Amino acid sequence: MDDNTTIKELKNIVKKFCEARDWSQYHNPKDLAIGISTEANELLEIFRFKSEDEINEILKNSNKRARMENEVADVLFFILRFAQMNDIDLETTLKRKVKINKKKYPADLFKGSNKKYDEI
Repeated sequence: MDDNTTIKELKNIVKKFCEARDWSQYHNPKDLAIGISTEANELLEIFRFKSEDEINEILKNSNKRARMENEVADVLFFILRFAQMNDIDLETTLKRKVKINKKKYPADLFKGSNKKYDEI
């Protein structure tokens, strides 16, 4: 459960899985970044050219939802492995990035807006 598991524990799950298969030799930053992109695109493919009704059907249909969840897990797997292999503290990194984005996207200017920071 999300409420019971730390990022460190998730990184360890991924690390043990990969080490048991001797995959570290393939997990340089470039190839892990490619993996993140590839898996994110597989998630995107599920929703490509779908209407809002079709997307809602995907979310309600247990088989289609399982496919979507598997792709989300694949993206997370590669992000965790990238961070684990490159000594990235995800909590610190995310908090730092949110702080940067708060300055770029102040709530009083961007609430309800999907514009980019340089468009307002």
